[in-house]
Amino acid sequence: MSTQTKTAISPTRQEDYPEWYQQVIKASDMAENSPVRGCMIIKPWGYALWENMVQTLDTMFKEIGIKNAYFPLFIPLEFFQKEAEHVEGFAKECAVVTHHKLEVSENGTLVPSGQLAEPLIVRPTSETIIGDAFSRWVSSYRDLPIRINQWANVVRWEMRTRIFLRTTEFLWQEGHTAHASEQEAVKLAYHMLNVYANFVENYMAIPVIKGQKTPTERFPGAEETLCIEAMMQDRKALQAGTSHFLGQNFAKASNIQFQDAQGDQVYAWTTSWGVSTRLIGGLIMTHGDDNGIIMPPRLSPAHVVLLPIFRKPDEKTKVMSYIEQLSKELRSISYYGRPISVEIDEREIGGARGWDWIKKGTPLRVEIGPRDIANDSVFVGRRDKEPNEKVSFKREVFVKTITEVLDDIQRNLYERALSHRQSHTISIQDKKTFYDYFTPANTTKPEIHGGFAYSHWCGQAECERQIKEELTVTIRCIPLSVPKSQGTCIYCGKPSSYEVYFAKAY
Repeated sequence: MSTQTKTAISPTRQEDYPEWYQQVIKASDMAENSPVRGCMIIKPWGYALWENMVQTLDTMFKEIGIKNAYFPLFIPLEFFQKEAEHVEGFAKECAVVTHHKLEVSENGTLVPSGQLAEPLIVRPTSETIIGDAFSRWVSSYRDLPIRINQWANVVRWEMRTRIFLRTTEFLWQEGHTAHASEQEAVKLAYHMLNVYANFVENYMAIPVIKGQKTPTERFPGAEETLCIEAMMQDRKALQAGTSHFLGQNFAKASNIQFQDAQGDQVYAWTTSWGVSTRLIGGLIMTHGDDNGIIMPPRLSPAHVVLLPIFRKPDEKTKVMSYIEQLSKELRSISYYGRPISVEIDEREIGGARGWDWIKKGTPLRVEIGPRDIANDSVFVGRRDKEPNEKVSFKREVFVKTITEVLDDIQRNLYERALSHRQSHTISIQDKKTFYDYFTPANTTKPEIHGGFAYSHWCGQAECERQIKEELTVTIRCIPLSVPKSQGTCIYCGKPSSYEVYFAKAY
């Protein structure tokens, strides 16, 4: 007879991590595949999470003078042709509109008609069309800096898709700035990296490594790409945000010129930076367990769900009255810029009701029945604890300490994720050890590998390419916070002056 504990999600993470991920999304009712291949429908629970992420980041942006705007979904083909490296990087992912209407054919089917004089690209990113606008908005150094952000959707024609992580259409924000000096643009790019790191660590409860991308991994057309990298539970890396210093490349392509203080006509210095709904996938894979997702309280769509317990019809009125009053008290409390969000679930479906909220990841589940009311108490389960681990609180104590409990859950999630990353990050300076570390111990489960390797690299693209081809391992970043050190390249053995993080990645 099996003694294995029954879980809400099947398969478990250990049995089949990719399928576990899909089942968590389904069980939490966050999203589903759409009739359009590679696209997703974000359902209310998933979209509420995204709204909280948007609200938090938008506040952070506005605090440093960034303003929101909106630019067209369609971009003329000629704009892409102005920046050769940029278009080469996105050419294979572009969706192209070539006709402007439909007509009924002879056999009664609808067919595209009215060919456009110039094809339109459905935006994969907006550097080119925003650069065109900046070229009209800037004429003097007094017009700078321009700091613009847009919340939008983009389309990248992906062949292998997975909800939230990689879809043909996804939601994101993209920031674009123009500056009078190189130093100011570089400073802004680094500042935005720190904004992302602050958000991901302090709101999503996911520890990150800040670093630079190698030249081969940079954003097409950028002078420098900065990134934050996070480790998922399967020990793969997820790029959780990027900030790009674009130099004057896009300014020259879009003719963003201005008269400086000396009266000379010069090109602006630009940046771009963004995060997307991919972060939701990262949140699931960092904090989820075999019972579903676990929401970090500072972003959770609901902080607490109140579950009335009654057996007799005449008990319902008393219990619901108590719950309504408690919900009003809780909603009057502010937690990280928004009121405590309360759900009340009075469905009479037995134990399945509590499990629904466990699978959704709600931080606190509160059961209240006649006995609890008689004692003026509530019975509380935390999502970061085992499902059957519940504690009774006096109502007054629960209300008074709820923000402290939520912060404790937030802290616990971060510390778990940090401990996991530290346990699966190792310094390796020997090639054989490096290859063994990234070779699956179980060939039937290729996702089982070491984790992050911190190793020397000589800086040559050929070594980077060979490792990627042979192991499907990439350099995730050159860390910003670690001083240079002398060693030998993990691949070719030539002298190296710095170490980088290697990992398999999404």
